[in-house]
Amino acid sequence: MKKRNVIYLFLFLSFTFLSGQKSFEKKEWVFKGDTLKYQILYPQKMKDGKTYPLVLFLHGSGERGDDNEKQLTHGSELFLEEKNRSKYPAIVLFPQCPKGIMWTHRMKEKTKGGDWVFNFPLENQPTKPAFLVNQLVESLLLSGKVDKQRVYVMGLSMGGIGTLEFLARWPQKYAAANVICGGHDPALAKKYGEIPIRFFHGDRDEVVPYKYSYGVYEVLRQLNGKTRYTLYSGVNHNSWDVAFAEPDFLKWMFKIKKK
Repeated sequence: MKKRNVIYLFLFLSFTFLSGQKSFEKKEWVFKGDTLKYQILYPQKMKDGKTYPLVLFLHGSGERGDDNEKQLTHGSELFLEEKNRSKYPAIVLFPQCPKGIMWTHRMKEKTKGGDWVFNFPLENQPTKPAFLVNQLVESLLLSGKVDKQRVYVMGLSMGGIGTLEFLARWPQKYAAANVICGGHDPALAKKYGEIPIRFFHGDRDEVVPYKYSYGVYEVLRQLNGKTRYTLYSGVNHNSWDVAFAEPDFLKWMFKIKKK
């Protein structure tokens, strides 16, 4: 049996035996000798012949590591809530980025005045964790269980930055995105200009200044009418707390299908 077929068989068996799981399941993706740790959640009642939305969640810098647990710190509870699992059955993917590296090649430095200045070089190749995540997503898309018109990406902080870079690198893959306290280079926004995005940011953010998300939004709002921006007054970097509490946080995303 060819190696690729073995991979697809493994994925099929994973779907078969893990549907109905009550929590996320720890997994490892090995590709050409490199390993990506991740956790995955399947719909409670998967049916043969039916496809489901796929949600990729990119965590922030504080959740990096190799324990394959920290990446669930923020956001995972949304997908475990019974009402959400029933209303929005989906395959949810939480990969973990190792320490000492990021989802992007972002660079930063502080001015004499204490302000952060970010640069977002889009190198020819993504970072290794980003590359492995994309390969894993590709394998899931080939499993026959994913609705390719409803693949979503979201993230916070480092993961919010990563979300925008994933859209810039692989714009044909995603139907919509949620970006929390992240940002990127507005000059790259036209690469994914037709993808609806919701931005959430605190106006007191001292880690990722909101100007880096608002600059991208200003470009995107001229390209599609579904992109939205929410700026929270008096909120610092942890804008994910209020963003996750938005009553339509998941509803907005899941109703969008790729054209």
